[in-house]
This record gives sequence, structure tokens and C-alpha cells, in this order.
Amino acid sequence: MSAVWAATSPESGLFHPEERRSEVKDLSDRFNHLRSLGQGYIEVRSPTRDFPVLTLGFRDDHAVVHLMSDIERMSLLVGDGTVPAGAQVEVPIMDDLAAFTGDFVLDIDRVWDLVHDFTQTWMAGRLGEWCEL
Repeated sequence: MSAVWAATSPESGLFHPEERRSEVKDLSDRFNHLRSLGQGYIEVRSPTRDFPVLTLGFRDDHAVVHLMSDIERMSLLVGDGTVPAGAQVEVPIMDDLAAFTGDFVLDIDRVWDLVHDFTQTWMAGRLGEWCEL
């Protein structure tokens, strides 16, 4: 199974927006490398369609997932209780750290499972509850 993706460069620590098409294993390898560095940002989509795009910003064991359904619609995946609703967590979104309340923070292992599921079906609805922005 192949995917189109862009991600943080492990060398520079900056988001490299140029998309690449590769096997999902290569995406998984990049994720694991970034995870070993403590943080990263990834965008992934089907090789046959521009949307939906799933984005993943993570730092340590916390992650936030956005869904771009089309050019004008974006949603956040509702958190899994990993972080209390009133607490804040910062994760990278492209090249900047952004703060999110626990309402939208998930455990990184669970998120990677969701990303893997997304790459198998290219459907985001069944990944969880979405909050449109």
C-alpha cells in the first residue's frame, strides 16, 4: 500500500512540505525516526486524491490530529482522555509549537494506529469523533 506524505526533516527539525509517494513502511520509518527525536509533524493522504488529508503533530507521548476534508474544511480529532481537559499540551504544527487543551490530545501509540488504519481505507470518519473548526 502506498501513501503520499510530507513530514518534519529529522536533519533540520523543520517541516519539509514537498510530498513524497512511497510505501506506508517508509512513512512508518519516518514516524519512528521522528519519535526517537521526541517530536514531529506529518501530513498523509491517498495517492489518488488530494483530500482527505490527515495531519499528526506530536511531542513526546502526546499527539493532535487534524483532518482536512477539503480546501475549506478542517476538523480536530477529539482527545482520548490522555490529558485532562483543562491542561494544555504543545505539539508542532508544521514548524511552530501550538498549544491544545486535553480535549484534543491523544496518546501517540493510539494515534499511530489510527494513521495506519487511515492509510488502509482513506476514510477518516471511523477514526473517532471530529470537531469541525
